[in-house]
Amino acid sequence: MPGSFLPKPFAHPYEIDPKFSKSAVYFSCEFAIDQIFKIYSGGLGFLAGSHMRSAAAMRQNVCGIGMLWTYGYYDQARGEEREMAVQFRKKQYAFLQDTGIKFQVPVHGHAVWVKAMFLPADVFGTVPMFFLTTDIDENDGLSRAITHRLYDNDPLRRIAQYIVLGAGGARLLEELGVDPEVWHLNEAHGLAAAFRVYEKHRSLEEVKKRFVFTTHTPEEAGNEKHDFKLLHDFSFFGSVPMAEVRKVTGIADDVFNHSLAALRLSHLSNAVSKLHGDVSRKMWESYPDICPITHVTNAQNGKFWKDRGLEMARLEGDTASLASRKRELKSRLFQTVANQTGKLFNPDALTIVWARRFAGYKRPDLITRDIRMFRALVNNNERPVQIIWAGKPFPFDFGAIETFNHLVQITKDYPNVAVLVGYELELSRQLKYGADIWLNNPIVTREASGTSGMTAAMNAAINLSTYDGWVCEFSKDDHNSFIIPPADLSLAPDARDRHDLLGFYEAMEKALPLYYDDPEGWWKLVLNSMNEVVPFFDSDRMVTEYYEKIYA
Repeated sequence: MPGSFLPKPFAHPYEIDPKFSKSAVYFSCEFAIDQIFKIYSGGLGFLAGSHMRSAAAMRQNVCGIGMLWTYGYYDQARGEEREMAVQFRKKQYAFLQDTGIKFQVPVHGHAVWVKAMFLPADVFGTVPMFFLTTDIDENDGLSRAITHRLYDNDPLRRIAQYIVLGAGGARLLEELGVDPEVWHLNEAHGLAAAFRVYEKHRSLEEVKKRFVFTTHTPEEAGNEKHDFKLLHDFSFFGSVPMAEVRKVTGIADDVFNHSLAALRLSHLSNAVSKLHGDVSRKMWESYPDICPITHVTNAQNGKFWKDRGLEMARLEGDTASLASRKRELKSRLFQTVANQTGKLFNPDALTIVWARRFAGYKRPDLITRDIRMFRALVNNNERPVQIIWAGKPFPFDFGAIETFNHLVQITKDYPNVAVLVGYELELSRQLKYGADIWLNNPIVTREASGTSGMTAAMNAAINLSTYDGWVCEFSKDDHNSFIIPPADLSLAPDARDRHDLLGFYEAMEKALPLYYDDPEGWWKLVLNSMNEVVPFFDSDRMVTEYYEKIYA
């Protein structure tokens, strides 16, 4: 049997499956592995955490490299008037092991010490993983702060973070004495690793044969850019002269586009859904010398996310047990709702959940924009509806925070509508267990994949969604989900939003009678959804596909 590519103290604790023997390292800025390990912000981290769990379950020769964020992303709390409050608290993790490995990387011409901590595979059921920190005594205050906060608001500090992840990750592999066959960048945050490899070999082909790149951003404007000279001055390219960087990346102007460079320094790239693949190829088609862009649709680790009782009922096709367990899980979720908001929800009422990162294109407040229709929905005594919102805006995205607080304000007097704080892995799991309808209404083509609806479907929630991302590969309207029909792409933004808002209320006109008047039909819909979300949207399929389509 093939063995682990990592040296003995850090080696995989299982025999590598020969199908997955090629050695691979996975770079990501965030990993959502467990509730107690707060080094993630949202969907990118949820995806990366599922990847690490499934790679272990499939006995793959993969390791992960991430960052040990001292303060995590942030703690989401409430202010005195119940508005959202941002708190930064230092985190401590006794389960991480000190590797004894320390090294220096240049940041703005200054040697910064980096320490590597190790997460053994058996702690959370992942592949072996390493986490880098600069928050150690050998560094000055400025250098220590590099790894304080995930997605720091200071753009210069973010550049330093990308250097530590990329160049630092590459240096760690050198310290370990390994050179994996595949270097997988989950987004372009770890791109500095490519320049470290180039520095070593001075060969573009040597870089390209190692690197693959997963892009999650469906809009060109959303891809991170920096001033070329600023990155050079920050030592982002290591010791590689600017002229040589321009030559290997093909970037001639003064703006360095990280995703474009990743597409030119990799031999293959993938989008994260079929639709996103089409969008990405169109987005980058005018740029010469980029690698091919295929797609591997995102997925989530069912073993981690599924409630055992719901899953047992699914396997037995037992709708009575399914309904009984769902009611029990709703009651548990509603204890959290009551504890946070003082509102007592009814486990027999249809419950809609909107929960994900608060961002403009995801339109968290869409269904409230016609207040007359919203009031009619939530004041319906004949067929009662309960609604829960949850999610973390970027802590300095004041527009998204304002939307969050607006929802708090307009819903405060409704006993059946709640806005929750603390949206992390555990609350996400509770919400999926307790939702009857999982609402997802991004602007179409703006959601690269989206994954929260997958784990909601695994837990007996019905997706009500615009036709975007992964949903296009799963949903059949009125069979396993409710779909808001796509708007005409020529519509102005206000008209498009109105179309989608009306689409939601039309879907509710089907959902409410089904739930209340035809429970047999409702649970048939739920079973269709649960049965059809697996196995394709389980990350065991996804990590297998990465080996077969991307790493091969």
